[in-house]
Amino acid sequence: MDPIDIETLADPDLRDPVLVEGLPGVGHVGKLAAEHLLEEFESTLVRRVYADEFPPQVDVDDDGVASLTCASFHAVDLSSPTPTEIEDEEDDEGADADAEDDALPDGGDADEGDEAEKADEEEKDKEHGTVPTDRDLLVLTGNHQAGSNKGHYQLTEAFLDVAEEFGVEEAYALGGVPTGELIEEHNVLGAVSDADLTDSLSDAGVEFRGDEPAGGIVGVSGLLLGLGGRRGFDVACLMGETSGYLVDPKSAKAVLETLEQQLDFRVEFAALEKRAEEMEEVVGKIQQMQESGGGAGPGEEELRYIG
Repeated sequence: MDPIDIETLADPDLRDPVLVEGLPGVGHVGKLAAEHLLEEFESTLVRRVYADEFPPQVDVDDDGVASLTCASFHAVDLSSPTPTEIEDEEDDEGADADAEDDALPDGGDADEGDEAEKADEEEKDKEHGTVPTDRDLLVLTGNHQAGSNKGHYQLTEAFLDVAEEFGVEEAYALGGVPTGELIEEHNVLGAVSDADLTDSLSDAGVEFRGDEPAGGIVGVSGLLLGLGGRRGFDVACLMGETSGYLVDPKSAKAVLETLEQQLDFRVEFAALEKRAEEMEEVVGKIQQMQESGGGAGPGEEELRYIG
């Protein structure tokens, strides 16, 4: 195998595509956010990227089938309904049919009924998140990052090559930034490849703080900013605050809410919220340990941001 091997699985035509990167990092914030997008929208696996910089291992699925570890690109249709929305729509259609039978027993005014039904559907679209959009996403995710400095550069260049193939000009790197303590409010910090990109992000509530995150942004998220900017991409890194102690669905949600505003789409958060509830017990135990002085979190060096 070559040091980097890119497997082509599909070549769909994407509409003004945006690259969204979510690889493992602090709190798995970016990975959680990227995988949530893949779960909630229709997507197509378009590329697999293999590299000898990834750990020497295979991933095994539920059927016991092994596959060489890799990073993957998925084309995501933001206008596709989520599984939750499909169920809601089926329930609503059944209810609407019953209501229509009751409302028009003798051939009543069908035009007025159609108008009311159209208005109801538009309202449901807003509520459930099916906001029409003329853009697609190219979502990059995986289970590992490179094992060396040189590997990070080589892989990021390869990722940008794939993005260019699909006509991407805008990219968002998603990740977490460690606070070193458990928090309730998950602010989103930002970094950009060009100062002109800060205004819209600031309007969306993104905070730009000098010298944060401490030590800079390393890994693919940082190099997407640096290398992507040199190539002419408009790149922003969205980093949700997180303790750094554990997987953080709440921070992933905060990052996705910012991405929603930037790209003008909507996504359901029920799955992330459920996962966040499951983490509450873990958080409670950590808080008890901190209050009793019986447990210490990771050291400052361990919490350096890796995106």
